[in-house]
Amino acid sequence: MWTPTEEEKYGVVICSFRGPVPQGLVLELGETVQILEKCEGWYRGVSIKKPNVKGIFPANYIHLKKAVVSNRGQYETVVPLEDSVITEVTATLQEWAALWKQLYVKHKIDLFYKLRHVMNELIDLRRQLLSGHLTQDQVREVKRHLTVRLDWGNEHLGLDLVPRKDFEVVDSDQISVSDLYKMHLSSRHSVQQSTSQVDTIRPRHGEACRLPVPHHFFLSLKSFTYNTIGEDADVFFFLYDVREGKQISERFLVRLNKNGGPKNPEKIDRMCALFTDLSSKDMKKDLYIVAHVIRIGRMLLNDTRKGPSHLCYRRPYGCAVLSVMDVIPSISELKEEKDFVLKVYTCNNENEWYQIHENIIRKSSTKYTAPSSNYGLIISLQLLRGEMEQIRREYPMIFNRGVAVTRKIGFPDVIMPGDIRNDLYLTLEKGDFERGGKSVQKNIEVTMYVLYADGEILKECISLGSGEPSRSVYHSFVLYHSNSPRWGEVIKLPIPIDRFRGSHLRFEFRHCSTKDKGEKKLFGFAFTPLMRDDGTTLSDDIHELYVYKCDENSTFNNHALYLGLPCCKEDYNGCPNIPSSLIFQRSTKESFSVSTQLSSTKLTQNVDLLALLKWKAYPDRVMDILGRLRHVSGEEIVKFLQDILDTLFVILDDNTEKYGLLVFQSLVFIINLLRDSKYFHFRPVMDTYIQKHFAGALAYKELIRCLKWYMDRSAELVRQDHIQEAMRALEYLFKFIVQSRILYSRATCGMEEEQFRASIQELFQSIRFVLSLDSRSSETLIFTQAALLNSFPAIFDELLQMFTVQEVAEFVRGTLGSMPSTVHIGQSMDVVKLQSIARTVDSRLFSFSESRRILLPVVLHHIHLHLRQQKELLICSGILSSIFSIIKTSSMEAGVLEEVEMMVESLLDVLLQTLLTIMSKSQSQEAVRGQRCPQCTAEITGEYVSCLLSLLRQMSDTHFQHLLDNFQSKDELKEFLLKSFCVFRNLMKMNVFPRDWMVMRLLTSNIIVTTVQYLSPALHKNFTETDFDFKVWNSYFSLSVLFINQPSLQLESVTPAKRKKILDKYGDMRVMMAYELFSMWQNLGEHKIHFIPGMIGPFLGVTLVPQPEVRNIMIPIFHDMMDWEQRKNGSFKQVEAELIDKLDSLVSEGKGDENYRELFSLLLLEKIEQETWRETGVSFVTSVTRLMERLLDYRDCMKGDETENKKIGCTVNLMNFYKSEINKEEMYIRYIHKLCDMHLQAENYTEAAFTLLLYCELLQWEERPLREFLHYPSQTEWQRKEGLCRKIIHYFNKGKSWEFGIPLCRELAIQYESLYDYQSLSWIRKMEATYYDNIMEQQRLEPEFFRVGFYGRKFPFFLRNKEYVCRGHDYERLEAFQQRMLSEFPQAIAMQHPNHPDDSILQCDAQYLQIYAVTPIPDNIEVLQMDRVPDRIKSFYRVNNIRKFRYDRPFHKGPKDKENEFKSLWIERTTLTLTHSLPGISRWFEVERRELVEVSPLENAIQVVENKNQELRTLISQYQHKQMHGNINLLSMCLNGVIDAAVNGGIARYQEAFFDRDYITTHPGDAEKITQLKELMHEQVHILGVGLAVHEKFVHPEMRPLHKKLVDQFQMMRSSLYHELPALDKLSPACSGTSTPRSSMLVSHSPMSPESIKLVHRHSPLNMLGTVRHSSSSLSSHTSSEAGNLVILTDSSVGETAEDMYHMQASPSTSSLSSTHSAPSQMINSAPPSARGSPSLPDKYRHNRELMMLLPTHRDRPSSAMYPAAIMENGQHPNFQRALFQQVTGPCKPCSDPNLSVAEKAVPAAPSSWSLDSGTREALPFLSAHVGSILAPPVPPRSLPHGHYSLHFDAFHHHLNDAPPALPARTLRKSPLHPIPASPTSPQSGLDGSNSTLSGSASSGVSSLSESNFGHSSEPPPRTDTMDSVPSQTWNTDEDLETPYLPVRYSLSEPDVLETLKSQPCRSHSAPTGVIPQDAMDPPALPPKPYHSRHPNMENEEGIILEEDEKHRALHRKISQPISGAKEEQARVAWEHGISEQ
Repeated sequence: MWTPTEEEKYGVVICSFRGPVPQGLVLELGETVQILEKCEGWYRGVSIKKPNVKGIFPANYIHLKKAVVSNRGQYETVVPLEDSVITEVTATLQEWAALWKQLYVKHKIDLFYKLRHVMNELIDLRRQLLSGHLTQDQVREVKRHLTVRLDWGNEHLGLDLVPRKDFEVVDSDQISVSDLYKMHLSSRHSVQQSTSQVDTIRPRHGEACRLPVPHHFFLSLKSFTYNTIGEDADVFFFLYDVREGKQISERFLVRLNKNGGPKNPEKIDRMCALFTDLSSKDMKKDLYIVAHVIRIGRMLLNDTRKGPSHLCYRRPYGCAVLSVMDVIPSISELKEEKDFVLKVYTCNNENEWYQIHENIIRKSSTKYTAPSSNYGLIISLQLLRGEMEQIRREYPMIFNRGVAVTRKIGFPDVIMPGDIRNDLYLTLEKGDFERGGKSVQKNIEVTMYVLYADGEILKECISLGSGEPSRSVYHSFVLYHSNSPRWGEVIKLPIPIDRFRGSHLRFEFRHCSTKDKGEKKLFGFAFTPLMRDDGTTLSDDIHELYVYKCDENSTFNNHALYLGLPCCKEDYNGCPNIPSSLIFQRSTKESFSVSTQLSSTKLTQNVDLLALLKWKAYPDRVMDILGRLRHVSGEEIVKFLQDILDTLFVILDDNTEKYGLLVFQSLVFIINLLRDSKYFHFRPVMDTYIQKHFAGALAYKELIRCLKWYMDRSAELVRQDHIQEAMRALEYLFKFIVQSRILYSRATCGMEEEQFRASIQELFQSIRFVLSLDSRSSETLIFTQAALLNSFPAIFDELLQMFTVQEVAEFVRGTLGSMPSTVHIGQSMDVVKLQSIARTVDSRLFSFSESRRILLPVVLHHIHLHLRQQKELLICSGILSSIFSIIKTSSMEAGVLEEVEMMVESLLDVLLQTLLTIMSKSQSQEAVRGQRCPQCTAEITGEYVSCLLSLLRQMSDTHFQHLLDNFQSKDELKEFLLKSFCVFRNLMKMNVFPRDWMVMRLLTSNIIVTTVQYLSPALHKNFTETDFDFKVWNSYFSLSVLFINQPSLQLESVTPAKRKKILDKYGDMRVMMAYELFSMWQNLGEHKIHFIPGMIGPFLGVTLVPQPEVRNIMIPIFHDMMDWEQRKNGSFKQVEAELIDKLDSLVSEGKGDENYRELFSLLLLEKIEQETWRETGVSFVTSVTRLMERLLDYRDCMKGDETENKKIGCTVNLMNFYKSEINKEEMYIRYIHKLCDMHLQAENYTEAAFTLLLYCELLQWEERPLREFLHYPSQTEWQRKEGLCRKIIHYFNKGKSWEFGIPLCRELAIQYESLYDYQSLSWIRKMEATYYDNIMEQQRLEPEFFRVGFYGRKFPFFLRNKEYVCRGHDYERLEAFQQRMLSEFPQAIAMQHPNHPDDSILQCDAQYLQIYAVTPIPDNIEVLQMDRVPDRIKSFYRVNNIRKFRYDRPFHKGPKDKENEFKSLWIERTTLTLTHSLPGISRWFEVERRELVEVSPLENAIQVVENKNQELRTLISQYQHKQMHGNINLLSMCLNGVIDAAVNGGIARYQEAFFDRDYITTHPGDAEKITQLKELMHEQVHILGVGLAVHEKFVHPEMRPLHKKLVDQFQMMRSSLYHELPALDKLSPACSGTSTPRSSMLVSHSPMSPESIKLVHRHSPLNMLGTVRHSSSSLSSHTSSEAGNLVILTDSSVGETAEDMYHMQASPSTSSLSSTHSAPSQMINSAPPSARGSPSLPDKYRHNRELMMLLPTHRDRPSSAMYPAAIMENGQHPNFQRALFQQVTGPCKPCSDPNLSVAEKAVPAAPSSWSLDSGTREALPFLSAHVGSILAPPVPPRSLPHGHYSLHFDAFHHHLNDAPPALPARTLRKSPLHPIPASPTSPQSGLDGSNSTLSGSASSGVSSLSESNFGHSSEPPPRTDTMDSVPSQTWNTDEDLETPYLPVRYSLSEPDVLETLKSQPCRSHSAPTGVIPQDAMDPPALPPKPYHSRHPNMENEEGIILEEDEKHRALHRKISQPISGAKEEQARVAWEHGISEQ
């Protein structure tokens, strides 16, 4: 049964509880819990951390604590019953714990460790406090340490400052706002000082200056390691002032035994002293700690003979010094002692012993000897500060060690009353003695006694030093053989005061013989009395005493015998007639000097003071004695203060008339002396005297009379020093007057009361008279008035003893009122007057409400005047603070309401005005005139703000009612309201209080909201209807908005505990203000329209505050606004426009969230439902909601560490929304610029240019003026557009997109031309020309394109469930792109298949990314089909302005033929259409449409063969146009690849698949396509024939065997074709009627003329397009099961139609002829070369034969990856090299070997290589001369019978030995030496593939490549690697050549080039282009001028045909007639004959 707990209410968790039971509350160790109920060993309650979660937990896990429960029941609160500091420490440590760990995470390691240290200290101090074993002082000290550490930590962690008083947190409700402000200031100060906590409220005005803090040195002797003495020693320590050359402290004596230990065993570890009372001045002096070592033993240390061993002498030994200035820096901050070692130096000459320490300090090294080792005295020092009492409290351990307190010689700076001293310091200076007939000088010892008047020796009155007991006799140390010894030894004589008078000192002089007996012989003495006859003591001076002769037999028993003699010269002069005594004769030649210094509080050396105290002895001299009192030193006066005062008042009583004024003056002098800081502590002595000892009952009359007399004279006198002194002494004079009157009244039972009152009244009239005088003319009078005003407040307390509060208040009011009220009496008097008022307010008098009622008006009057004038603001604020403080503390009293009323009337308005002025000044950083203290304006602002808030807080309903009723007119009320609202606004805007003053800020907000609630009815009542005032209402609304948006009120950002605390105390003030604001809005009625659209932005800001209630209150206001505007204007366009504008800026500032968006939509749609304008309203709300979605996405991207891509995507999305959906041009333009900046940051210059172009297109070439906007100045539209164009052109240039920049250059040129601005025109034309040059000369990389699908609801709104195509960065491959995307979306999961995802993925709460590469389909096919256009130009059009992309996926349809897979291999082609072309304003655009088509196996075959034909044409043509003797490897490889593949099964596979009778009968519709395929095959044979002819011309002699083999294989291939296709030997009926030019050419066996080739292209069904960028082109292929050791070098497929062709995408072996789509993408050919080699070739040719796979593709279509068209200067093909790299070094695709059987080649199926998991490839930067296994396209194994070469190749035979016309050689722009391989899945992976349609096996090779195979260039050859996009140069002649393009002639005499066989760009993934030759080509839209890069080895200009080629120019003619069959046969025979000869 659960029962509510009674006692067990609060506890601490002592063991963590995981809550494993139902309803269990999870608790961590150290958490605090509030217990509600209990049941059988279990409690039910809540954790203080999570007060909303209730649960149960075991009782034995909880340690109960006592607590106070308030409001018992459901909502009870529990406060632990413990010291509030402990509670605070606990809460703070819990708060810090979380933040502390964060410091480590954020790498703030330094603070992390510091905070850990402080937290440990706090825990330790808290433990001490909880122990309960501390004294009150210790508790106070621990609390001080705790609070200092708490404040330090809070400040460093950025937490709130805690205001405290006496270490306890103050309750802001209990004190005035002014006091709270001061506590904050002092807490801040204590944090900054981090020293002792300063008193929380600053001292009030005029409080006495602070006393100087005394310093103390604690010295402890650790050891004396200088143990060579072997005798006892005395060590004396003292402080020595070098500059003054004197000892300033007593000596501290340590007695050591011969072993160096203390003589007294009890002193072990207790040899320590405290040198006290050093002032700050002393600490700045050049002080030294000096140690004198005096040994006690033999006369001479090393001579055993000198003197008997039983006699001990004090002998000087050594000295050590330590500079205090040197050690202070190291010990001033330490809390513990620090050790120092002092070297002990010995004296070289004993006569100079008295100054050995000076010699050591001055480093006079000849006069002392340094010790042989570093040993010496080891001492420790510690510097302490504070009064002795404080030191005793703070360092009890020091005093427990029996420390010797060693005082200063003389008085300290501050003489404390009760500090009784009577010390005479005597210094033995020197002596001069006779030799006395001896041959050597004497060893003199002085013995001293203190004797009393009766001759008794005073016991223990001689102290050699502190630390040892006093003694009765003193023996000086002995200087060896010195008749003029100088000792310089200081001895203290602490003689009791009662024995001082009559005592004297006797000095006896003895010679210490060193003979055997060693006795000490007395030979003289000297003496001196301590007191003179006149009662004064021995003066502080050197006294030279007479020496009297005597001997051992002389008796001193009768001291009277010598006391009658003169002791010194002064004494002798005083009594010259003394007869010379017979007993003691003076030795005139001998003398003895001592000096004395008296430090006594009882004895005086001053004659005048003694005369005053004994005035009755000199009655005639009284006037003189009183006058001389001024000359007595202050120390003497305070010592005898009571005696002097008694004497003065006795004299006054004796003769008032005669001595009255003099006694008054003396009294004033003494009172003012006590104002000195040195004697300030004697004021209590004076007070005690007045209270207890003063007996002058009649004195008051005379004192009043004198005082009045002085005041009345002040108007006349010029010199007023004595009057001013009297004014300063006013306080104590009044104390004497009042006490005197009390005594008199007691004695006479109250007689003469009326006279006394009357005299006081008169005195006050005199005071008023003095104050009312005009002091402007007299400076002295000013000082008199100032002195009077300063002292005046001090007399109130005295008057209160005699008069009632009201009477005193009246006196004071009259006095203060008598001051001139103008502020023109001079600034200094202003200050004094205000300080006097301030002291009045701080006095006890003001704390009585009766007196306040009288005094407040006059005080407020003066303050009001000063505030009006803006003078002395700081003092005024202090006075006001004090008043508010008093009123707050007495707020329960009845009269307070009246006082507040008075203050409201007098101050409220002027306070507001003052604050406005100060705030405006502080904003302009001007100093305030009244600011005499160097406080900053901020402090004044803070002071006045706190005063205003104090006043407003004290005001009740009645006060506000009266205030508002008292306004005479509405204008006054309006002005008041405006001022109030303005001040409140400034308060929130200016951050008057620092961010961490949370208590102050919350209290301020609370007062503001309360005040606004009082003022708003007045606003509504007076300014709504006819008197509507926009300004006041606007001010009110602005204030409300600012208030709700205050950072300090945003509770969402604070910790739950703090939030609960704030809500408990104040509630959510934002909600209070929102209700107020809403109700006021509703009160506006029809005037609401005035605030549309002005208030929309501010209100929107309020609704964005993350407080649901505020949102619910405020959002409906927008409906109201729409409604009112709709009524007035018939639409709400303004609301719409403003809302959208402001929404943008507010959301980007970080406001708003998803909840807000939903709430906004919900609330407004609900309201709009009932309206007539519902439709427009709904559409508006919907569009705002959608805008919000985008803005929130945008903001989240911007503020997070998001990648550029996301940010750009967001911005584009938002920008488009502004343009297309809500048509906000200005916002649109803003975002254009934001987007542009982002692109620039990411270095996307082309995109940046396109972005700016959007703005440029909005502008016209007009002179319309445009305003200043963003960073644009105000200018005309023409200027802005021109500037934009220039910038855009610049960006296009940086992005190398010159083709886009050229139209803009032209546009600018037209403008400049029309304005005749030829300078600019010239500049822009040159720019345009440069761009054409750049196009032809500069390298450009072609980018990759990737399709990305973003699936799942976790993606930002603008990406969610959409697909995009992205333009990759330079050199970026699929893997890199994929990694980039995954790092941008770290939560995303990569999908491993290309299929479209289903709904489960689209709707899931996750992120899925689907990425694959796509192939661009260019729009501008015309340019790509033109023969004469250089490849560099075409390259641009292949990858720019692309809107369609393609992706291919191979699959088998129907049963798969294991023997021939091509029969069933289909291609699924996906075409993606984007919303915009790439490149554009973004690197990626959304897919707008996707189409799917399937390509049949036959169509695929047609495309593959046609691609290969095109590739061959291109390459052969290049060789015909260039002199490439010596390096025809590429041609060899290409021919070898195609012929070998054909022989060993390439084309045969197609023949098997599609020419089969079964196929033809089952596919009757394919007849035309079959014919087309046949034609293409025959065309290939023709091309190969031309190729072999060219090859024979250039082949190297060593390569002839290869050439022969090629010819043999070619004949096999030809015969194989004719064997398979006999119908082609004669005209086929199928073709006869509709034969294409291609077929007729083939039928007639005519040589291929250029025209015929062109015709073939034009009419072929595939004429539009060649291969795709990566058409996989071998005719041999294996599916995954057959892919043995293949290395597949390409992954793409050919298309079916022109468009499809471009939609092809890199996919694993999408080619119908080389399909290994399931094979692993990175298989390495592992068979040895011999296993793959052709048996007919020697090994040395084997490699190059393998290399032949890498020949270029056809000409007019973009070349495949491995067969780019460009040829290097020396004939070496760049991609050939690159391919070698990749074959030799990179992981590659499987390669087929024709010599292996199908079974041997089987490999396991692998994941499809178009999925995302692709591998990375690497490439070596160079290639060795001999390469290993070379990669080649796969070849299906099939042997054909020989002898099938019946195709007519004869036509190509003749004249092949003649050099064909060469083409200009070119350097390539891409370096072949650094390939960066593509990923197997990326579009570039085709680079690794052979696109050769008819490739042979790559198993045998030609001779190995040497380094010379590569083109040499002075600069590194530009790259043609996989990386990218820049196409290699085309081979065609330049357009600027004069000669026409050379036609190819096939005749017996003219072996000319195939004209149209022209190379294509070497782009790895270039899109296929069809070839449509036309006689007259239209220029492209931007026809750049062809410009070819120069090769360093060429001497001729580029584009000019070399000399060798000149002879061929005559051969240009077209061959329109086919050559006869006979010629053809001749050619064939001749050609074969030539071969056989070789």
